Amino acid sequence: MREKQENYLILLIIFILSLFFFILPKKIKEKPIHQVCSPSYCWEVELALTAEEKEKGLMFRETLPKNKGMLFVFKKEDYHPFWMKNVLIPLDIIWLDKNKKIVFISSNVPPCHPSNNSCPIITPPKRAKYVLEINGGLAKSLDLKTGDILKFKYQIK
Repeated sequence: MREKQENYLILLIIFILSLFFFILPKKIKEKPIHQVCSPSYCWEVELALTAEEKEKGLMFRETLPKNKGMLFVFKKEDYHPFWMKNVLIPLDIIWLDKNKKIVFISSNVPPCHPSNNSCPIITPPKRAKYVLEINGGLAKSLDLKTGDILKFKYQIK
C-alpha cells in the first residue's frame, strides 16, 4: 500500500513539473511592453494600429493611470483629426511626425459625453504619423512642447 502511494506521489510530482516546464509557458504569453518616452517620463502604451482600434481609442474608459496611454500609428504622415466622442476623461493629444518630433499638442481636451453629438474635431496644423493620448494636463506638467522628440519602444507583429 505504501509503495502504491509513493508511486502516485511521484506521478503527481512529474505532472506538476510538466505543467510548469511544458504546458503553462505555452498558455501564458506575456504581452510585449510598448513604451513612449520623453526625456523625463515613460508611458506604457496600447497600440492602435487597425482602423477599428483607432476608431475606438480610449472611448468609455473611466480612468487612465498616469503612466499609461495610447499610441496611434498611421501608415503615412497626414493631418489626422481627432475628437473626444464617448471619451469620459480629459486627455492631452500629442501629434508627432515620422521622426517622432512633437508637431502639435492639444492640452486637456475635455471629455465629450456619449449623448453629445457635437463634439469638436481637433486637426493639427502639421502632418503627423503618430498620435499619443495621455492624461489631460500631463504634457504641461512634464513641460512637453512642440519640437521635443520622443522615443518609442514597441513591437508590431
